[in-house]
Amino acid sequence: MRRLSGAVGATAVLGALAFAHATTPAAAPEVFEPGVISGPAHDSAPAFSPDGRELYFTRSSSAMSVIMVSHRLAQGWSEPGIAPFSGAWLEMEPAFSPDGRFLVYASNRPDDGGTAPIDGFFNGVPRPGKGARLWRVDRLPTGWSRPRLLPPEINDGHAIYAPSVTRDGSLYFMKPGADGRFQIFRAQADGAGFKPAERAPFNEAGAASVDPAVAPDESFVVFSSNRKPAHGMNLFIALRQGPGWDCAIALGDAVGSAGSDAEARLSPDGRTLYFASDRTLGVTFPTTSQQSAAALQRMHDWDNGNYNIWRVPLAPWLVRRDGAQACAAPTASAASSPASGG
Repeated sequence: MRRLSGAVGATAVLGALAFAHATTPAAAPEVFEPGVISGPAHDSAPAFSPDGRELYFTRSSSAMSVIMVSHRLAQGWSEPGIAPFSGAWLEMEPAFSPDGRFLVYASNRPDDGGTAPIDGFFNGVPRPGKGARLWRVDRLPTGWSRPRLLPPEINDGHAIYAPSVTRDGSLYFMKPGADGRFQIFRAQADGAGFKPAERAPFNEAGAASVDPAVAPDESFVVFSSNRKPAHGMNLFIALRQGPGWDCAIALGDAVGSAGSDAEARLSPDGRTLYFASDRTLGVTFPTTSQQSAAALQRMHDWDNGNYNIWRVPLAPWLVRRDGAQACAAPTASAASSPASGG
């Protein structure tokens, strides 16, 4: 997680997948569209439209962050451009509603329409001008609506990030918990608004849990955490078990890296995991002149230690494991604890 330093079919399929039996071992992740979508800057948080024809994602540096859009053409993905609702503020982490009617994203846009960005505070450090709240834009026949701030049941601080929208309109997101570490929360959709957000049970005390990617039917969630056995910030998955959740399991070394793997997202059909990683392909020495030239070109195009977008099939993890332990619900005090320092 860096804070500035398919096809349609995700309906009943996801519930069935969550209880299928894996028949193949985990595949190695592959970089997504190197040099086009995965470029030399930090590229992360890909949000696909339900028909798979549009892609919105974050492109950022330590100073700037914008939401980009690319279109799927016959010859591949188009050269990305700044999304029409982005570019004036630090903006990141777009997430489509499963029906494609709206996008939610994080922005330091001021609430009052002023000219000063909001300040943030997280991980124990003040972030002047680099706070974030969640905003929504609606799909209109003429394009996208003006952004509107989501209500205080979600935006109760100035460090609200990483939205993920379920089929019924409920929202998962991250914010600082009572101990200051980022935790994942869920706000149940309630008519035109939301019920108060509650801390998700698959968080773990003493560890950060960030960047939820939730199946539209909430049959599973993929997120990042630095809990054991993570090497740094690695990917975990939890499956729904009745009204609760199985305890999260690590996707493991076949997918994880020694650095940061975060910003998980799902393909429209829920079968492929997309995520951001600062891993590189590496070089074996001694190299030939041709190998050095190829590595240099990759560095120029994308392979330079910044975030790139990677993908891997999810099937090996969408399986109910024998003896899986259900995670306990958080205590009332933990569930209702306010974001600290937001």
